[in-house]
Amino acid sequence: MNPTVRSIQEQFPLWKPASQSSLPALDHNQTHILIGCGTSYYLAQSVAAALNEAGFRALAVPGGEWLHRPESYLPAGMRPHVLAFSRSGESTETVQAAIRSRNAGLHVTGLTCESDSSLAKNADTVLYAPTHPEEGIVMTASASLMLLLGLRLAGLDVTAEDIQASEHLLHQAQEQFSAAIAGRSHFVFLGAGSLYGIAQEGALKLQEMSLTYTQAYHPMEYRHGPISLVDERTATVLLYHPDSAAEESKLAREMSSKGARVISFGGPGDVNFELQGTASTRALCVLPALQMLGECVAQAKGLDTLTPRHLTKVVTLA
Repeated sequence: MNPTVRSIQEQFPLWKPASQSSLPALDHNQTHILIGCGTSYYLAQSVAAALNEAGFRALAVPGGEWLHRPESYLPAGMRPHVLAFSRSGESTETVQAAIRSRNAGLHVTGLTCESDSSLAKNADTVLYAPTHPEEGIVMTASASLMLLLGLRLAGLDVTAEDIQASEHLLHQAQEQFSAAIAGRSHFVFLGAGSLYGIAQEGALKLQEMSLTYTQAYHPMEYRHGPISLVDERTATVLLYHPDSAAEESKLAREMSSKGARVISFGGPGDVNFELQGTASTRALCVLPALQMLGECVAQAKGLDTLTPRHLTKVVTLA
């Protein structure tokens, strides 16, 4: 078992303290801007959707965008709360955006896996969850932990049963992925609402880990042009949203008829995995399985996920 696999399979004991730690209450009367880069931005997208569904006002913005042009996302004069996601707490754009926001008098909450990081030192409030000691360049356990904390801010109660369900799904999926991905070189990830950020993250994981062409879309959007690429080399990872499962099942049948192999979580497909609960519950539950999918595709291609091409563990700009 390589370190990447261990960091995925052994993350669940880390979930328990993160699910029970004390968190600040967010203000329903304030706008919340969630920033991050790469994986952290996709997690922010999922958490922002969950916050909006819970009655808050939230928007996810890439760290570099919030740093350079916040007025493109909020009218001048608004004073939002800024929630900054960064595993290392050292990502240049995120740290600089946090500093600039704080200098402007905004309250900044840092969500990180490094308690002594630059982000932690430049935030008014710090939410911290230590990650797996063997996690490498590609974010695995840390992504799940930051998502868990973010979804808890939106009111998600993460129970011991939820943690067990995610671990069970991971092992079940790992057993079936090899056959599901055989002969497939084009991967499409689809998810709606708070599952969209997770679809984006699943696509990024597979791309980083296996150097494979991936795409991510809202399910119904995929029919408006991108579906032209579907053929017998396509694998579609469909994350069913409980509110639109009927529509999404029709899309699954359509893509299968065009040659795609549909790997579905929470609904019908060529390879099916059960998911229960709300979209936010599903987002957290499915993430480790999507991390393992990237590892399985990498192994099928003979690639080492500890040394992904052109990537570093912390992205800093000179």
